[in-house]
Amino acid sequence: MPALPPFDDAAPDAVPVQAAPSFSPLYQQIKGLILQSLQAGEWKPGEAIPSEMDLASRFRVSQGTVRKAIDELAAENLVVRRQGKGTFVATHAEQHVQYRFLKLVPDSGDRDEEGPAERSILECRRTRASAEVARALGLRTSDAVVQVRRVLAFAGVPTILEDIWLPGSAFKGLSAEQMADFQGPTYAMFELEFGVRMVRAEEKIRAVAADAQQAQLLRVPTGSPLLSVERIAFTYNDVPMELRRGLYRTDNRHYRNELS
Repeated sequence: MPALPPFDDAAPDAVPVQAAPSFSPLYQQIKGLILQSLQAGEWKPGEAIPSEMDLASRFRVSQGTVRKAIDELAAENLVVRRQGKGTFVATHAEQHVQYRFLKLVPDSGDRDEEGPAERSILECRRTRASAEVARALGLRTSDAVVQVRRVLAFAGVPTILEDIWLPGSAFKGLSAEQMADFQGPTYAMFELEFGVRMVRAEEKIRAVAADAQQAQLLRVPTGSPLLSVERIAFTYNDVPMELRRGLYRTDNRHYRNELS
């Protein structure tokens, strides 16, 4: 990785000698360089990144600048600070982030008390991307994708019906058995088995009525109200890597999101 040119950022008013209109603060530049290393796989999910002192030496900036860059990465759930141990690449396998993108929670009780979701894989096959799927994933129409349909049950109750599309080039060999047998969150499997880390997601939510097939799979009457959640998940540098459409039962659950 290229190092930044020498730069004295000790003074609060310090600026590069040649500032361009697109200038970004130095800590943002360091953040970008760290992101490049994360994207390149220099440090894997769950692994420690170099210390602030080592990174400061590597990029020839102050530890304060590195600390500010890491603070932003931590706030975005890309790295995790552990007291007395260092800073680690965040992973969806960690307990506190494994439900990061799943906002459906029980009306009463604790989701963790239910244990992990029970996965029933109904379909997992390679196919060609439709125009709509290709547009969502930044592919060309007819590019290969992996299409998955599954039901997630909590405490034995079918709760979510999902259709998932993944770029075929990044998920070669993904099988129904692999998805069903993995003991942990699906996004953790994507990290460990395929080297793809989802770092953020965008969702569209609307209310719909269950058709006959959906009602049968979720064991609700036809016409029952469901929450339709369409999610696009991105890896580093905003590269879309998953289109997921879920139908959620909300008879004893609700969608909970924290805004700040």
